[in-house]
Amino acid sequence: MSETSTSQDLSFFYRFLARCMQYPDPQWMNEDFFQAFFNLVETLGANAEGKEIQVALEQSPDPIEALQIEYTRLFINGAPHVVAPPYASVYMDKSLQGAFALKTLSFYRAKGFAMEKDADLPDHLIHELEFLSLLAQENDLAGEEEFLTTLFRPWYKQFCPRVGQETRHPYYRMVVNLIDFFTTEEKKNGFQCNEA
Repeated sequence: MSETSTSQDLSFFYRFLARCMQYPDPQWMNEDFFQAFFNLVETLGANAEGKEIQVALEQSPDPIEALQIEYTRLFINGAPHVVAPPYASVYMDKSLQGAFALKTLSFYRAKGFAMEKDADLPDHLIHELEFLSLLAQENDLAGEEEFLTTLFRPWYKQFCPRVGQETRHPYYRMVVNLIDFFTTEEKKNGFQCNEA
């Protein structure tokens, strides 16, 4: 496999994982999405985890609504607090839109990318995955590695185990572990986020 095709594959995976972390919507979270999701899970050998997710979805009277409720509890508005805010600055600065968010935005700009005016904060997990997808698409391996090392892994290694431990739905545990798998250089630990 050529370096270019590997970069294109990685670009696809980053973009797909960004989609997995969006608020569940039946417009995109449909049969095609789940087929691609379970194919990826199976390809990576996480069959038991995939089966657990399928059972959870089948047992729910409204699987999308169940995922929406859990998404909201984990990432938007849980009681008594948001369980796992998907923003780097929350973990690195202990505040929303701190200096770490500005460093992230500066890195985007240095690579020739800008945020849309109405976009969420630059250090949101979805934006970071989409940015990694763009770097991979451009075959900017050095930029991708620098971003992962300096701006992604430092906070994600705190976020990932938090979601894994606190989620009530196996889908989100699998998604954060897939992200961990695709953003960690050494993949010897399989699908289990490690605490910092």
